Parts: sequence; structure tokens; C-alpha cells
Amino acid sequence: MIKYVKPVRASAARGVVGEIYAQIKREFGTLGEPLTLHSPIPDLLGGVWFSFWECLISGVARRDLREAVAVAVSRLNRCPYCIDAHTVMLRATAAHSAAGAIQYGRDDEIEDEQTRAVVKWAAATRSPGAPILHSPPFSPQEAPEFIGAAVWVHYINRMVQVFLSRKLLPISSDPLGIRTAAERMGGWYFSRFVRRSSRASATANLLPEFSLPDDLSWAAASQPVARAFAAFAAAADKAGAAALPSEVRACVQEQLRNWNGADPGLGRARLEEPIKVLNDSSKPAARLALLGALAPYQIDQELVREIHKREAGDERLLGCLAWASFAAARTIGRWLSRV
Repeated sequence: MIKYVKPVRASAARGVVGEIYAQIKREFGTLGEPLTLHSPIPDLLGGVWFSFWECLISGVARRDLREAVAVAVSRLNRCPYCIDAHTVMLRATAAHSAAGAIQYGRDDEIEDEQTRAVVKWAAATRSPGAPILHSPPFSPQEAPEFIGAAVWVHYINRMVQVFLSRKLLPISSDPLGIRTAAERMGGWYFSRFVRRSSRASATANLLPEFSLPDDLSWAAASQPVARAFAAFAAAADKAGAAALPSEVRACVQEQLRNWNGADPGLGRARLEEPIKVLNDSSKPAARLALLGALAPYQIDQELVREIHKREAGDERLLGCLAWASFAAARTIGRWLSRV
């Protein structure tokens, strides 16, 4: 299901990649493509998995509420694969009614008041200045996990839209209840993992400690979340520096500073304007990075081929899109942490 890059095979995984693959299998009983697509860059895989664990698996906040946030954010970004995956995980928490309502945008039908509130918050995460962002429906102690969950899903939605097929479940509509039955079956399978008590991540022992960047200060109230996102940021920044010239990264950051959360539309003209001042050799990477941050649904094989023509290997493509996707997610995190 993974396009454009070749993940490390489970049978060949060694070192950090091998350890993380073993952790993923212990937690889910299987390896998930949204995670393993990062394996060509081991420390990036480590940062992605570590932050996923701390904001969506472990922690103090209700697991079903964080999965509800994940479904709502994936719906906001129109990422069918992630909607399916997190709907199944939400059903694994036994929140069947909420799962059915959120994925189809029937938020008013959510019976649990707190679930309804966090879904409303998640649906506003690309609307900087929305009133609910200034009075979020969770405590300051829970904020790192909820904001972390939203930031992580905004990141992974972008990567999945580029590197994976569009759907996890082959059925889009549910006239006969077949889709719901498939979701419930998946939820039943994963429920045994969801019921486990929260515990510390073994990934913390595999990765160095890094300082938390200022723009991720929303994570500081939770030491585990802060350490995980510091590692994620360090890996993404390192991968971005290796894949993209500084002028390209500056161009993307400038566009994100002026971004209001809206989609740029189907055409690429708006994203072509900022790269006119760049060297011709930098333009293909800049185009790909801007689309990765703002419109990943527009990335196609032709754009990817242009990068591979200039430099072989998966690391540059993966590093370019991981850095750009996380840069966009970090921008959203800043909106969510303003009070």
C-alpha cells in the first residue's frame, strides 16, 4: 500500500527500526503502513512513533476522546485512510455511536457531551482565532495530549495522502451496514490492546533527549509528551536540512506564517508564485514541500519523479515531505496553544 518509498521489511529490521517494529506489533498485533513508511529514516520513525504513543496511546486523558479528535481532524483534512483507521480505533474503545456520527459529520448526534465538545474543538483546528480554541474543552493537564493528538494527526494525514492508497476499508457508503460491521470487527480485534493500562514508552530508551523548541511549548506541561515531540522535531528538522536547501525551507516557513488554514484550491498557480525567486535547481523540491505542507492531495507521480531524477534514494523524498508536513502541523499547534 506504500507508494514512492520502500519501507524496511520486518524480516530485515535491525537496531532502532527493529525495536520500534517490535513495539508496534506488541501494541497493535500488526505493523501499520502510516508508521513503517518512515523507516528509511530511523530517527524519524522513532520520533513519529514516540509522539504517537504519548499523545494517543498513553497518558491521562480518555483514550476515546483522543481518538475522536483523530477522526475529526482526519475528516477535516479529507483523509479517508485515516478516517477509517481512527474510526476503527474509536470503536475499539466501545464508543460506537460517536464513531458512526463523527465520520459522517453528524456531530450533533454525539450523545456524550465531552466527546461532542472535543470534536467541535478538533473541527476548528484549521481556523485560527476560532472562539473554541481560546476556551478548549479539556484541562491544562490534558492539553499536551489533546493538542499533541491534533498536531500528530495533521502531520500523518499529509503523509498518508501522499504515500498511501486513499482508503483503508474498500467500502465508502454503508447502505446495508457492511461497512459498520467491518469497523466493529476491527474495533473488536483492537479492543484487547486498547484495554491495556497506560504505560511508559520503551522508545524513550532508544532515542537521545532533545530540547523542546519554543513553538512546541504547549507540550511542556507533560514531560513524556514534551520529550516525544522534542525528538520528533529534531528528527524532522534533521531530515529537512538534509533534503532541502535553506532557501526552500525559508520559503515554506514564510508561506506558513501567512497561512490561515484554508486549502489553496485545486490549481497550483498560488503555490507557484512564491518559488519564482528561487534557483531553478531548487524549484522542484520547493514545489513538493509547499504542496506537502498545504495541499498534499495535489502531489502526483510526476512531481515525485522529478525529485527522484535529481537525486536517487528514498531519504530525500521522505525527508522533504516529513519536514514540510510537520512544519504545517507545528503551525497549527501554535494556533491551538494561544490563550
